[in-house]
Amino acid sequence: MSDQTLLHFAKTLAGHYSNFAQAQENPKDFSHINIYFRPLPWQVLQGPGFYSEQSHDHDPWRPYRQGLHRLIASENMFVMENYGLTEPERVAGGGFREELLKRIGFDEQLHRSGCNMHFKEVTPGHYRGEVEPGNQCLIPRDGKMTYLISEVEVNAHTWISRDRGFDPSNDEQCWGSEHGLLRFKRVANLGDNLNEAWLRPCPPDAR
Repeated sequence: MSDQTLLHFAKTLAGHYSNFAQAQENPKDFSHINIYFRPLPWQVLQGPGFYSEQSHDHDPWRPYRQGLHRLIASENMFVMENYGLTEPERVAGGGFREELLKRIGFDEQLHRSGCNMHFKEVTPGHYRGEVEPGNQCLIPRDGKMTYLISEVEVNAHTWISRDRGFDPSNDEQCWGSEHGLLRFKRVANLGDNLNEAWLRPCPPDAR
């Protein structure tokens, strides 16, 4: 896979997305949510990667989901490794206040086993992703363990996603959207400055 192919995918991901239109049309079933996918310096994850944040629009400083994601290219897909943070509250708001991300240290990352996302380009510029096979992305919810099924479609203009949790003992759905897909529109591009240098470590004299 070429650097340009990898960069095109990274630039497509990098952005601020909002489901304002969906929430306005159907406020009873959908909250107004913001998603941020902001590129990180190579040194944070020892590879090209992102900080992600999801929050309700009325409470941006208390995101309900935060993560770090290292981008890896395989022969036929893009792999987004998934990491948590030991102290996520220290960088809450980093989606829209980039300077907060300077607080992230390499030793603060917690690998989320079984939770990598696998993306493929299904049509030019349109990517579809899902959690790696095996149902091993385990998330406690309401006193019981569940496994996550996450689906994402993203292009230059939209982000469509759905997360659901299932009972490992019987595969019955325990949580997740009861009203269909979340539909976001891109509010801002956050990857305009990405280039091939972002894919590799800085040489010693550039640090």
